[in-house]
Amino acid sequence: MSWPLSLIANRKSKGMGWGIIALLVLIVFLLFHFLSSEEKSTAQAQTKTKTESADSIKPALTVTVAQPREENWPQRLELDGNVLAWQEAVIGAELPYYRISEVRVQVGDHVRKNQVLARISEDTVSSEQAAAAAVVNELEAVSTEARSNAERAQALRAQGFYSAQAQGQYVTGERAADARLLAARARLRLAQLQVAKANVTAPDDGVISARSAVVGSLTQPGQELFRLIRGGRIEWHAEVPAAQLARIKPGVVAQIESGGGETLMGKVRTVAPSVDPRTRNGLVYVDLPSGQGLRAGMFARGQIDVGQTPALTIPVAAVVLREGFSYIFVVAGDPARVTQTRVKTGRRMGDRIEIVEGLLPNAQVVDTGAGFLADGDVVAVVSALPTPVAAATTLR
Repeated sequence: MSWPLSLIANRKSKGMGWGIIALLVLIVFLLFHFLSSEEKSTAQAQTKTKTESADSIKPALTVTVAQPREENWPQRLELDGNVLAWQEAVIGAELPYYRISEVRVQVGDHVRKNQVLARISEDTVSSEQAAAAAVVNELEAVSTEARSNAERAQALRAQGFYSAQAQGQYVTGERAADARLLAARARLRLAQLQVAKANVTAPDDGVISARSAVVGSLTQPGQELFRLIRGGRIEWHAEVPAAQLARIKPGVVAQIESGGGETLMGKVRTVAPSVDPRTRNGLVYVDLPSGQGLRAGMFARGQIDVGQTPALTIPVAAVVLREGFSYIFVVAGDPARVTQTRVKTGRRMGDRIEIVEGLLPNAQVVDTGAGFLADGDVVAVVSALPTPVAAATTLR
């Protein structure tokens, strides 16, 4: 049987069309399968890379962290002032125009009450005393003779040999002799007193702070020979703004920095009742221990307690100074990363410091090793040791 040529041609063209369609479907299926495999491989590779990258991050430092603490800290005023003598006595000679023969003390010597500081030449005063004593002896003899004459005149007057006028003359002579004797004895006592005053003595216990006495010089009326710090006591005159004077009470503790860098403890003795109209500052007088590195005339800084206020504190080691500012490192995230945070500090007590600004109460702050960190570093956190509470304060 023979097919028509046109029918054969139509069947061949239809068979070729279905083949092309099947080929296109196969190509699309293979392409989709290839792309799906590539995406899966890429995702697996990225996941593997991330895992390997996370596993490969190593901490920059092993640190301990601390959480801020709320504490009540003493509040202190930082003050300036001068160290002066509690009382300073000016010592001079009581005998003017006499020559100094000996000086027995120097500046800085500790002396006792009535101790001899200098001596005045006794030649003149001794001779004056001897002359006064001689006059007294002479007048004592004259007075004795006058008394005897008066008694004899009285006896003869009773017998009628002397008149009343003659007896009165002898009695008057006796009284005049006694008066001259009393005056001579007074001059003798004055000469003896001058001999005693030839020694320049200390009016009280204390320390010699100045000396102008020189051997061989003449004493002058009102001349200063020595200065004495009574009892060796010194005090700090702290200048306090008028607005703060009411907060300071007698008896409160003060801390003063000595010249050697040591801190001395003093006590407020009194607060001045007036204020300097030029500076608007008042004086607070603080008693100081003597012989502890402070000298009268020195300038000193110190602090005075005025109460207690709350403070948010962290360890001092957690604060890092960079470029003139204070920073801390706060730990957060997984892995643990640090964030450099600028803060404002305040008071300091022992190994803890107050943070006034820039710190949250629940933050985790790097305690040890903060000085070796940079912003964004990964760290390994270990348990922190307990921090002891200190007892000394400095307020700014």
